[in-house]
Amino acid sequence: MTDYRERVWPAPWVYLATALVIPASLLVFLPINLLAGAITAVVLYGGCLALLAYGAPVLRIEEGVLTAGRARLPLTAVGEVTAYEGEEATLERGRRLDARAWLLIRGWVSPVVKVEVVDPEDPTPYWLVSTRRPHDIVAAVEAARRA
Repeated sequence: MTDYRERVWPAPWVYLATALVIPASLLVFLPINLLAGAITAVVLYGGCLALLAYGAPVLRIEEGVLTAGRARLPLTAVGEVTAYEGEEATLERGRRLDARAWLLIRGWVSPVVKVEVVDPEDPTPYWLVSTRRPHDIVAAVEAARRA
C-alpha cells in the first residue's frame, strides 16, 4: 500500500519556454524547406516534452521506505522531517545547504522537505527534496512510522 505518491512535474512556464525550440528550428529549416522545418519543429518539441516527463521524479512512501527519484531510504534511517516554504525554502537550498546533503531539487518547485538521515553508516546528513506538498510528506512519514 502506498502511503504517499507525488510526481514533481515541471511548472507550466517550463513547457512554454521549451516551446521556443519551435521557432528556432523553423528559423533554421524554413530557408531550406517548409515541410522539413515544420516536421523538425514538432519532433524537437515532442522530444523536449518527453524528456521533461521522463525527468519528473516520483516521491513515494510505501512499505516503510521513502523513495525520491531512484534513491531509497528506509524509514528506520529517517530522523526529523521538516517542511520549508517561501524564504525558508530558499535558505535551505542556498546558505544553509550542507555540501554533503543528497539533493533532489527542481528550480521550478519552491517548497522543499528536509529529511534527516540517522544511519551512522551513511555520510549523508540529510536529503533535501523539492515537493509541491511538503506538509503532506511530513504527515505521511509520521503516519507510516505509527503504522
